[in-house]
Amino acid sequence: MDFARVLRELTDYFAARELRWAVVGGVAMAAYGLPRTTLDLDFLVEHKDQDAVVTHLESEGYTTLYRSEGYSNHRHADADRGRVDFVYVGGETASRLFAGVRHVRGPGGATVPVPSPEHLAAMKVHAMVSDPARRSQELADLRYLLSLPDIDRAAVREQLLRRGLEEEWNELAREG
Repeated sequence: MDFARVLRELTDYFAARELRWAVVGGVAMAAYGLPRTTLDLDFLVEHKDQDAVVTHLESEGYTTLYRSEGYSNHRHADADRGRVDFVYVGGETASRLFAGVRHVRGPGGATVPVPSPEHLAAMKVHAMVSDPARRSQELADLRYLLSLPDIDRAAVREQLLRRGLEEEWNELAREG
């Protein structure tokens, strides 16, 4: 996948329509200094823009693999355009997430918005609860995020405890 190309194409679309967006997933983790293999490009956009985003992707040749109220996954037949996934947020969640974005260097040297480490951590906790098979990878990402000097550890702890993941918090706290 040509991450820089896809990022440029989609950010041009977002900008032309004045959509709020951020990069999440593996690319966001890399932007915070944890490079890891990822095969897709993940975005966060407002829920109100879901229909427009999906329609645009399909008009560009992407096939929608899955769509729900909160997520959609799309793949292009051209391997350079690869797979893109979207997380849709609304209301107060969207307001908090977008208010806390940071602008960092992303694929191809482009400046991209990414959620704060605390919001990325909350997304990791949600992913772990939604799919327990992801526990190991999400804990590794949480471990890294908790090592960042300016992260609010109490906010991450609260996210884990609120989701019944006290054992995971204790494991992370023991390590660092």
